Order: sequence, then structure tokens, then C-alpha cells
Amino acid sequence: MASTAAGKQRIPKVAKVKNKAPAEVQITAEQLLREAKERELELLPPPPKQKITDEEELNDYKLKKRKGFEDNIRKNRTVISNWIKYAQWEESLKEIQRARSIYERALDVDHRNIALWLKYAEMEMKNRQVNHSRNIWDRAITILPRVNQFWYKYSYMEEMLGNVAGCRQVFERWMEWEPEEQAWHSYINFELRYKEVEKARSIYDELVLVHPDVKNWTKYAHFEEKHGYIAHSRRVFERAVEFFGEDNVSENLHVAFARFEEKQKEFERVRVIYKYALDRIPKQQAQELFKNYTVFEKKFGDRRGIEDVIVNKRRFQYEEEVKANPHNYDAWFDYLRLVESDADPETAREVYERAIANIPPIQEKRHWRRYIYLWINYALYEELEVKDPERTRQVYQACLELIPHKKFTFAKIWLLYGQFEIRQKNLVLARRGLGTAIGKCPKNKLFKGYIELELQLREFDRCRKLYEKYLEFAPENCTTWIKFAELETILGDTERSRAIFELAIGQPRLDMPEVLWKSYIDSEIEQEEYDNTRELYMRLLQRTQHVKVWISYAQFELSVESAQRLSRCRQIYEEANKGMRSCEEKEERLMLLESWRDFECDFGNDSTCDRVDKLLPEKVKKRRKLTAEDGSDAGWEEYYDYIFPEDAANQPNLKLLAMAKMWKKQQVEDEVDEEELEWDEERVREKGDEEREREEEEEEEEEEEKEEEKEREEEEEREKEEEGREKEEEGREKEEEGREKEEEGREKEEEGREKEEEGREKEEEGREKEVEEKEVEEKEEEEKEEKEERGASPAQQGKSREPQRERDPKEAAYDDRDEDDESSSSGSSSSSGSSSSSSSSSSSDSSDSDTDEKAEKVKGNKAGKERKDED
Repeated sequence: MASTAAGKQRIPKVAKVKNKAPAEVQITAEQLLREAKERELELLPPPPKQKITDEEELNDYKLKKRKGFEDNIRKNRTVISNWIKYAQWEESLKEIQRARSIYERALDVDHRNIALWLKYAEMEMKNRQVNHSRNIWDRAITILPRVNQFWYKYSYMEEMLGNVAGCRQVFERWMEWEPEEQAWHSYINFELRYKEVEKARSIYDELVLVHPDVKNWTKYAHFEEKHGYIAHSRRVFERAVEFFGEDNVSENLHVAFARFEEKQKEFERVRVIYKYALDRIPKQQAQELFKNYTVFEKKFGDRRGIEDVIVNKRRFQYEEEVKANPHNYDAWFDYLRLVESDADPETAREVYERAIANIPPIQEKRHWRRYIYLWINYALYEELEVKDPERTRQVYQACLELIPHKKFTFAKIWLLYGQFEIRQKNLVLARRGLGTAIGKCPKNKLFKGYIELELQLREFDRCRKLYEKYLEFAPENCTTWIKFAELETILGDTERSRAIFELAIGQPRLDMPEVLWKSYIDSEIEQEEYDNTRELYMRLLQRTQHVKVWISYAQFELSVESAQRLSRCRQIYEEANKGMRSCEEKEERLMLLESWRDFECDFGNDSTCDRVDKLLPEKVKKRRKLTAEDGSDAGWEEYYDYIFPEDAANQPNLKLLAMAKMWKKQQVEDEVDEEELEWDEERVREKGDEEREREEEEEEEEEEEKEEEKEREEEEEREKEEEGREKEEEGREKEEEGREKEEEGREKEEEGREKEEEGREKEEEGREKEVEEKEVEEKEEEEKEEKEERGASPAQQGKSREPQRERDPKEAAYDDRDEDDESSSSGSSSSSGSSSSSSSSSSSDSSDSDTDEKAEKVKGNKAGKERKDED
């Protein structure tokens, strides 16, 4: 059961990665490190500085630091840097004994650490503890005798202290270990500083036995020679020759021996040494020896002897090569180089005459290319080495007469001849020669050289004539037209330059018309003739609809500083797109649209960018059948095609036509005779199978392409949906923010309403207080009147019938107010039931409308404040 259950378990499918293209933004490890460095993520702030004011605080600080160092050492004893830091810190506190103890503990951990010994000894020397430092150096060289740094430091310390005997003792102990050569030379230099030549000689004797190299023997000999012991130096060389013997003869040793004897004017001994070495050393290994021997013979030997010994051998070889093949010009070059370096001018001229007499048998330029350099070298030798200008002129003239100019020529010879005449300050002959060259055999190089010569001489009229001749000779050469126009522009004649350009673009044949047009346009742009530039672009577009012309035109309009440059540039792109719809090269149209898209991304808006993006084509992989030169099938080839939006709608149904053709073939085959049908049916079936297989393959490929397209569309739809969702979420967030703002406004409005209600309540309370005060005053007056009436006499009561006295205006006002209150109270009491409801409702409506208006005003004020805050 367990096995069946395990068998039923399915292996999870691996998720297919649909989009295998690289991400648009690639992040490298270098970028991550750079960003981390810039942000300083791993850097910690430095600890605060601590000021120590008393001894107790200093002791606490020392205790804390020592505890930290000891903890670090306890964690990992093998890290020597912790020990060194600890000891250096103690040394900075002048605690030398503690530092020494730390170093000793560290040496117990790792006594083979070189840096530890050096730091320990440097500390002792720095603190002028000489005996301690000597003790340390002795221990160090005893434990690690092969470390040269210890010996150098120890000997240097002793020498600086003036202990010469102690320093010599250190060197002697060191030499017992047979160190490298530099140590021996340091010992020798030490003895020479104190004028101990004999001891230095004894050290050299030991050195050449311990390190028996040729350079050590030669240094020993030079040492003896330097101090004036010539016999000793010769004896050293002889000992060295005997030491190496005949089996191991050294070239450098014999060269040094010979130079020593040469300095001593012993030329015969030098010659014997060289011959002895040449007889015993192979020729391939004795090149330097042979070279020095030749130099010696040139200095002190006979010239004939030198030629016989050295030059004749090589000359014989070259003579053999030249006799075997007289047209081997490389052998002639080597032979002439040998003769020029060793022989006299007459011998060199004789060899040159023999060499130039071997004229190539065929009058073809490829056979004359090496031969003509014999003449060039001959002329340069006569001019520079022999310094004979007349013979040089004869050489050039003979060469020019020999060349068959009707078939081919060499512009180099003509130009070299002209330059030679100019060096001889003979300008007439130089111009005559170059003019003859142009008349006999005009070439581009000749015209260019002659024009450059006249330009250097500032003969601009001659340059114009030469350019005219040049253009008559080669009117299709665009470079010449451009150079001619540039010359006129430099001279300040822009109209003449423009006329030259017009003549150039009017030529029926040009080798590089695009360069010519570009130069013309650039010239007009430099002159800031923008209208002429636009006219030139329009004329060029009438001749060609190349995509680079359109893009250059658009970039020109964009570079012109004007208010309409963007609209003009956009219009050019639109015209170019319309003009290139019928173009077969879809890649060029794609280049145009990509340039247009870049322009819109930089200077346009979202709508223009979307518009250009809609015009971009779709990249589709297709297959096409290949045919060989003999008409047979050569297989299928995959290629990429671009389908533009307007081409996709007009694409015909190719599969239907293919089926129609197949049906037609079947109808034709049915009409064939019955005898031929059987044989043909087999072929048809085979072909049908092959075609079906191909169709199936094509259908599968089309289905795969459709699936890929669907997947791409689905991915695009998903991306759009995600973008829509993101936008909806952003909208919702904005709505929530708006709601929050509205709620805040409502809260503020409610606070305002509460404040208004509080103000109204305070006003009503004030009115009530005023009414109460009035009532109190009226009661007091009534009480006074009653008292007066009670206390009045009958006579006074009779007198009351008399007309009343006039009252004060205040009393009259109070009486009128009392009457009004009584009337209003009576009237209101009768109509209170009917009007109370209406008055309350009207007052409430009016109060609500007032509060709404105030709330709207408060909202507007708050919204304005929020906008200002956001800005």
C-alpha cells in the first residue's frame, strides 16, 4: 500500500516563466556597494570624546581599556594584532614594563611572527633601551635566522650606535648562514665605509665560492680595478675562466674580461680573449660577443681586417642570394643597408647601380612596387648621407624617365622630387615637375599633394586653378568639391562656396553624394542660413526618401531656436511616416518611428507619446523557403518581420489561396490517363504527405505564435488591469482624503455653530438681566408712590384734582413702556395659541438658513487655507 501510495504521488510541475526577457533596470553588485558606501549604512558614529580631569578617573579609564584588551585577547589568542595594539597603548602611556610583559606573552603564543619581533624591538629602540633591544635582536636571529630583515635591522642599529665591532660580529654571524647575495654586498659596503679593503677582499673570496655566478666574479674584478689593484683584477678574471672551464664558457665573462683589458690598452690580449671565446662558444649564443668584437676591431683594428673578418661573410651571403635571383629586391635592400653602414660612398653607389639595373620584366605596377623603393633609397642616400644635390636630381630624373607613365605611375616619386626641389629652394623646378606629372599621368594623390604644397605657400589663386583641373579630371570626387568649397569659405567668399556646392550636387555621377549634401547643409547651418538649409533638405528629399535624411531634417528643426521648432519637427516626422509607408525596408521606417518616439518622450506629452506608440509595428518571427543556385531546395530560414497597424488589416488570407492551389492541382491530376495515374498517385501522395507535414509544422508554428501573441495580449491586459486597479485605488485614496477633509470641515463648522450659540445665549442672558433691572426699578417706584399716597393730607388729596405737574421725560418714557408692555401682554395672551407655532417655525427656519450660509463660508475659507498650505 505504501508503494502504491508513493507511486500515486505526483511530482509538482515547474512553473513556466513566460517573460524571460531581462528587466529594464539592471542592478549590479558594484552599484549596490556604491549605494551602501554613499548612504554609509555600515558606518557607526565615532564615540564621544572623553576628557579626564583627575587621577581617579584616569585609573578608571586605564582599567576599562585594559579589561577590553584582555577580553579581546582571551577571545582569540592567535590574533597578533590585538596583542600589538595592547602593547602600543601601554607604550603610549609610558608603561614600558607593562608593554614589555605584553610582548613577552604574545611571543609565547606565536614566536615565529616577524611583525611582533619588529614591533617589540622598535619599542625598545624608541625608548633608548639599547641592551633590551640587543637582547631581543639576539633572540630573534637565533629563532628565525633566515629572516633577513632582523639581520639588517640589528646591524643598522649597531652601526648607528657606533659599535663597529659589534656590527661586524653580527655580519659574521649572518654570513655563517650563507644568505643571499644582497647580504654579502651589504657586508662589503659596510667594510668599505670604514676603509677595510682587505676584509672586503676576503668577503668577496667567500662570496664567489658560495654564489659562483658570473656577475659576482665580474663585481669582484671591478672592485679590485676600482681600488687600483689591476693585477688582482686580472687574476680574478683568470680564476673565473679557470673556474668555469671550457665546458661552461660564459659570454658575459669574456666580454667583461675583454673590456677590462681594453681599458688597460692591452689590445693583443683583448683579441686573444675574443678569439678564444668565439672558438669555444656556439655562433647562436655568441651574438653579443661577436658584436663587441666588431666594435673593438672598428676602434683599434685595421679597416681591411675588419672587412675581411666581419663584413665579407655577410657580403658573400648577400652576393649569393642576388646571383641566384637578381629580382629579389629584399636581398638587395639588406645588402645596400650593409654597404651603407660600412663601405664608402663609391662602393655604395656601385651596389645601387647594380640594383636599379634589374628592371622588372613585366610592365605591371604590382611588380614595380618593391623595385621603385630602390630608386627612392638611392635618392635619399645621395641627399642625406652623401649630400650631393646634383646627383640626387639626376637620380630622380632617371627614375621618372624609366617609369612607363602611359600605363602606370608612382605619385610618391613625383611628390618626393617636388619636395626635394623645394628643400633646395628651387620652386620653379618643383612646380614644373608637378605640373608635368599632372599633364602626363593625373592622379588623385598628385593633385592633393600639389594643392597642399600651394596651400602651404599661401598661393590661393593657384589652388583654385588646381582645384578646377582636379574637378575636370574627376568630377565625381565629392571630397574634392567639399575641400574646394571649404577653401572658399575660409577665404570668406561664401557665395563662391555656395556656387561650388550647387555645381557639385548637379553632377550626374558622384561617389559619395550623401557626404556632399551633408557638407553643404552643415555649411549653411554654420552661416546661420536656416531658410537655405530647409530648401536644401526639401531638394534632397525629392531625390531620396532615406530615413537618415528625415531624421537629420527633424533634428535640424529641433536645434533651431524658435517658437515653432517643436511643431515643425513633429510635422516633419508625420510627413516622413506618410512618405515611408510604401517603403519596402521596414527597418528604416521602424528607425524613424523610434526617433519620433524619443522626440515625443523628451518634448511631447502623454497623448503624443501614445499616438506614436500606436504607430509602432509588431515584431513577428516567420519562415521562408531557401533555394540554391541550381534551383534545388536549400531548407527553411527563420527571419523577423514587422507588421504595421495599417498593414495588419490589409493582410490577405494566404492559407485559403494555398488550399485553392492544391485543389487546382488535384483537378489537373485527375485528368491524367489511368496508366499514369497509379505512378503519379504515389508521387502525389508522397508530396501530399510532405506538404501536409509542412502545413502541420506551419500550423503548429502559427498556433505557437498565436499562443504567444495571446499570452502577450493577456499579459498586456493584466498589466492594464493592474494599472487600472492602481488608478482606482489612487482615486479611492483621494476620495477618502476628500472625505476626511470634509469631515474636518464639518467638525470645524459644528465648532463655529456652537460658538455662535454660546454668543446668542450670552446675548439673551444680558437682555434678561436688563429686563430684571427694569422690573426692580419699577417696583421701587411703585412702592415710593404708595408711601407718598399713604402719608398725604386731605388738603393735599384735594389739591390732587388740580392739574398734574409735568413729569420728567424719563418717567414719561417709563410710563409709555409700561403701557406698551401691558397692551402687548394682553394681545399676546389672546393670540399666543395661534402665533406661537408660526413664530417658532419662522425663527427656526431663519436660524437654519443663517447657519447654512455661515457653514458654506467657513468651508470655502478652510478649503482656501488648505490649498495655500498644500502649495
